Amino acid sequence: MKKIFYSTMILLAAACSGAGVTESGLEPEKFVSDADGKATALYTLTNASGMEVCITNFGGRIVSVMVPDKDGNMRDVVLGFDNVEDYKTVPSDFGAAIGRYANRINQGRFTLDGVEYQLPQNNYGHCLHGGPEGWQYQVYDVVNAGRNTLTLSMDSPDGDENFPGNVTAEVKYTLGDDNSLRIDYSAQTDKPTVINMTNHSYFNLSGDPSHPATDHVLYINADSYTPVDSTFMTTGEILPVEGTPMDFRTPKPVGRDIDSDFVQIRNGKGYDHNWVLNTAGDLSQVAATLYSPESGIRLDVYTDEPGIQVYAGNFLDGTVTGKHGITYPHRASVCLETQHYPDSPNKPEWPSAVLRPGETYESTCIFAFSVVPSEE
Repeated sequence: MKKIFYSTMILLAAACSGAGVTESGLEPEKFVSDADGKATALYTLTNASGMEVCITNFGGRIVSVMVPDKDGNMRDVVLGFDNVEDYKTVPSDFGAAIGRYANRINQGRFTLDGVEYQLPQNNYGHCLHGGPEGWQYQVYDVVNAGRNTLTLSMDSPDGDENFPGNVTAEVKYTLGDDNSLRIDYSAQTDKPTVINMTNHSYFNLSGDPSHPATDHVLYINADSYTPVDSTFMTTGEILPVEGTPMDFRTPKPVGRDIDSDFVQIRNGKGYDHNWVLNTAGDLSQVAATLYSPESGIRLDVYTDEPGIQVYAGNFLDGTVTGKHGITYPHRASVCLETQHYPDSPNKPEWPSAVLRPGETYESTCIFAFSVVPSEE
């Protein structure tokens, strides 16, 4: 039975990917593998505008995103690997569907309904992105695969990385003909738990990740942010961005203030913070915008989440080689992670990340790509 299922997955992936190499230069057969007894593959979404998105069910990871630049040339605007083995063996969050809990939980501990849970401590003493065996290192099941949609599911047992509850989650990717990539998350549980999902794509909109993305222009629709200590843990405060390097209400280059002498810049080694969005869950309002002057590619982010974590690739150090043999330098990308605030399970005054039996967790993120025309 396992061999039959495995063969079926290969045929399904081949059908979705099309024959031969993808537009982004990926070879689908390099993603055909097995992890913990489950088959992995590469799935390709296309739209009427010629855009292409490649996704592997290993970690629900977006592997490549091909969009047109200001001259009509197609560019791959996300970092990643060109084979599944590197995703398995090289620690990274490139493109992943993060779960159960994106970002950090203080000391890996939280109390829910009077019961204390101790999670793995995999980052400065805290639990980061669901622990070292979070969903980014697990294989999602394929529920549905079509030309422009892919739905993945995760059955996470009670005690997975010490989180409570049997959780069933889905991630649905939809590529619109308007060059938008919509990600819809949902989850249910049989026991009170916490959940906070996000996508962890590393964007370099120039299409050339051999160079830093610090020239990218960033806008964040937020008047405040949640500061962190030297271990990247939120302090519990919510502070105004006014008069600080954290103010992106007027668009500015990512690199303008990224090395400034400001305590939050020092603590985050650059930008690695959650901004408190002004959008109040309204999907019609832009939460953030990233723009590459070099390519003319613009990315608008929409979400119904209360926060967005902006991470400017501070820990990339030139030791990781990605797609097409390109080595990723310091700050080669910008991540725009829509989510609940870090450590919300320990901060009851913040929007709750608790999910209870009979409820459905739902979250949506839209990455809308467009082009800013060249000046005449």
